[in-house]
Amino acid sequence: MKVYFYTLGCRVNQYETDAARELFLRRGYESADDPEDADIIVVNTCTVTGEADRKSRQHLRKMARIRPDAVIVAMGCATEMTEGVVEADVVLGTRDKNLIVDKTEEFLSSAALQESRERAFPTTRPEVTKSDVYHDFGTVLSPEGTRAFIKIEDGCDAFCSYCIIPFARGRVASRSFESIKEEVSFLASKGFREISVSGIHLCSYGKDRGEDITALYEVLKMISGTEGIERIRLGSLEPMSMTPSFIDSLRDLKGLCPHFHLSLQSGSDTVLKRMNRKYDTRQYLERVALLREAFPSMTLTTDIICGFPGETDAEFDETVKFVGKAGINRIHVFPYSVREGTRAAQMEQLPAGTAKKRVAVLTEVSSAAEREHAASFTGKTREVLAEKVIFEDGEKTVEGYIPEYVRIRVKCPSDVSVERGDIVSAEITECDGTVLQSRFLGKR
Repeated sequence: MKVYFYTLGCRVNQYETDAARELFLRRGYESADDPEDADIIVVNTCTVTGEADRKSRQHLRKMARIRPDAVIVAMGCATEMTEGVVEADVVLGTRDKNLIVDKTEEFLSSAALQESRERAFPTTRPEVTKSDVYHDFGTVLSPEGTRAFIKIEDGCDAFCSYCIIPFARGRVASRSFESIKEEVSFLASKGFREISVSGIHLCSYGKDRGEDITALYEVLKMISGTEGIERIRLGSLEPMSMTPSFIDSLRDLKGLCPHFHLSLQSGSDTVLKRMNRKYDTRQYLERVALLREAFPSMTLTTDIICGFPGETDAEFDETVKFVGKAGINRIHVFPYSVREGTRAAQMEQLPAGTAKKRVAVLTEVSSAAEREHAASFTGKTREVLAEKVIFEDGEKTVEGYIPEYVRIRVKCPSDVSVERGDIVSAEITECDGTVLQSRFLGKR
């Protein structure tokens, strides 16, 4: 039987989809590239915003229309939080997703296969317990050939006023060090050169075991020392976790890429307070300064929500100005979307269209900052992990990213053997928008 997978939401969701695919493949199923060819369709849902929740249910119905005879499986965050009925035969929450094959096979062997496709989601929230258990998928083989994502933590204890995730995924739950080490070694043996470390609230890794940020450092140190792994990238980080001692320890890690995604959400202190964020703009700037001192060429990216309840024009202007003051190089800009069940949903909402207009303004600010940052690498030399090797008009071109996570193209001599996964040295000659153009210097 063939299984098709569709993912909504974050990198953690994508990792969990890859994990579900692995579980099916190990049982003898095949992966389908098109839902029309599938016997089973798995939709990994997202509920981070009201819009994400709507899209999750929309895609479940869409898949059922595309392939009426397929078994529809819903997994992920929306299955915990959505009330009502959706078109899914098998529904798994965030705490039993590692049982996806068992639950699907139970359905396949039951009389339920002949019943209506409408299945009810849970209509009440799961209890938010003091600590949840990390549900381990084991080793997961990423479909990418050079860079792999690994998940080391689940859940969140922050309870930001706009966010439903602590209710959907529960409290912080950390993966065991031994399990992480096993997966890293497995990925290295399969030829992966770069590891991207992710989690729902990455800096809380170890918190449920009474550990502090040094627990995350020990994981990174282990990855750095794994033979075959050349690069480490970090997922989203919390500003207050970027202590001087932690940053000093990061500086000494072999292969750590100087790209830091430091969560912001707003550049206005009054908005941050309404969001229940645990820092202010002064503290954020202090952490950025420490990081930039340790990693002078670093790329700084962040998330910002536009149109949060009560956000005034003056508060939005503070955010725009703060982006320049902090030297942020790229922004993931989101319009605020009401999520029922959060405190922000009870606040005074802005007029329709305000968030959309502010998103357009901040997106242009981000684009200009990204172009300027990319251009700053002109004339410099960087190593590139070859993700693609393209032959065009008799020329060979390597595509990939420099350690600072700026896209680059390297023109290589036709007589030089370069394959995907190789690391080449390049001199950056110019910048085409946000893509660096360079010439080949050698292969390591």
